Amino acid sequence: MRSLLHCDERQGDLATAPRPSTTSFDIRDAWRLLVVVTLAASGSCADHAFAQTLAAPAASAGSPRPVTAPQMADYRRRLAEYTAARERFESEAGAYWSAISEKRRTRNARRRNNEPVTADHYVMIQPPLYRGPPKPVDPSAPTPEKRPSRPLPVIRDFLQHASEQFQFTPQRPKNEIEFKRAYAAAAKSAGLTKDQAVRVYGFESGGNGTYDIQAGLEQARPNARAISTALGYNQLLVANTVELLAEQGPHIIEQLKRRADTLPEPQRARLLHKITTVHRMVTFCKSVPDTWSAHVKLAQTPKGMGVHALNLDVDIGPWLQTHKLLTSVVFALRKGYTATLTAAELEMMNLTGDGTGFDMVSMPHALRAQVPTSNFFQREGYERNPVAIRNNVVAKLLAATDTRMDRESALPGARDLAAAF
Repeated sequence: MRSLLHCDERQGDLATAPRPSTTSFDIRDAWRLLVVVTLAASGSCADHAFAQTLAAPAASAGSPRPVTAPQMADYRRRLAEYTAARERFESEAGAYWSAISEKRRTRNARRRNNEPVTADHYVMIQPPLYRGPPKPVDPSAPTPEKRPSRPLPVIRDFLQHASEQFQFTPQRPKNEIEFKRAYAAAAKSAGLTKDQAVRVYGFESGGNGTYDIQAGLEQARPNARAISTALGYNQLLVANTVELLAEQGPHIIEQLKRRADTLPEPQRARLLHKITTVHRMVTFCKSVPDTWSAHVKLAQTPKGMGVHALNLDVDIGPWLQTHKLLTSVVFALRKGYTATLTAAELEMMNLTGDGTGFDMVSMPHALRAQVPTSNFFQREGYERNPVAIRNNVVAKLLAATDTRMDRESALPGARDLAAAF
């Protein structure tokens, strides 16, 4: 669940999607759906088909419905009331969100120039929310029908593409504990702390998630369907895997080679053979410019979906999953942030993208209780995200994430991961 941004998930603004119809909608679900539909809105998301289904209005069908003159008169009256209320709101909201954008540009410029960022560089009042009458439904409009959706690719698709495109079948762990031990070893080697790894795992996977968990399919329930291609302990999208291989592939290969040198035969030969395949995948992922939009396009191809199967391999998957977090740690260090990121801060960078997340976590703690979360959102995202509206300052948003982590890092899966450290 890397980003809430438009085309470059590492820097930019946040947006979100309509709330799905589910009784268990919570902070994690809000972030997950926010990722999918935001990227789809820019036309650059590998999970575009599902996002379109959620965000698009229903298609019209059939002839207009019969309607009486009094019904139409009532509709026109309510439409006029709505239009007047909406115009008043738009005037106020437009000015507010223009100020949000201007302040964000100022903060970015000051950080580039190594100048301090203070409260003056944030909008310190909460955004206006529309509280007028809803837009009435035209009684003469055709009866809407649901637009059919195309299902997202799932694990069987990733495996099929990996086999067909790269002649690769991931080595699945004998059990969940084996993968957790490999993950813990990779996380420690990368410099992540146990607290960061376990609490982020709890938040992303629900505290009991398996190495092959896919977003939307966490529970074995009738008619469950994937809500994105996010996979594993840290929920990598296909485009995340492509980007990680393009940017971190050589480093991951070197780490795998060092591990191979410690193994006896035939384990060493088997890992070296996999490394050869990873080389081919890295070459493919580096075949386009190093931009998020280019990586998204590769993710939509059979080869792109094939590389996603690496997350299921007990030797390679842990390195991919931990590097997703490590890139945020390195980003903060490169920006001069030397304090150890808390798990909630790391998760915020992981979810919102490093640029936006760093904007939040690098502010003084005293400001966190004052700065509205709207400073980090696009208008569309904020107005449709109940989590951001409810937790309307940075401190509250981080606290809500911490509360979720407290609960889910106490579950058996998270305790097993902690023990693996």
